[in-house]
Amino acid sequence: MEKLICHDCGNAVGHDAEYMPYKIGSEVYVKCKACHQKDPMLRNFQKTEVYSRVVGYIRPVKQWNKGKQAEFSDRMEFVIGDAACSSC
Repeated sequence: MEKLICHDCGNAVGHDAEYMPYKIGSEVYVKCKACHQKDPMLRNFQKTEVYSRVVGYIRPVKQWNKGKQAEFSDRMEFVIGDAACSSC
């Protein structure tokens, strides 16, 4: 049997101890009883990696230089409604 580690505090969970399993996709995460009582939500995940296309290459924004990252954060997203033009 594999060793269980609490997702929040990082302590080992004993085989006879109470714990809460969380299944997300094919992964199973475990919280010890103390951490589950403090906060039942599963948190502390890795940041989402954002990709964007620059000159035909798809690269993670994290790998861009500081100027390009600043430009990316300044971009605005526009949402076009159903009737974008009066003749439609």
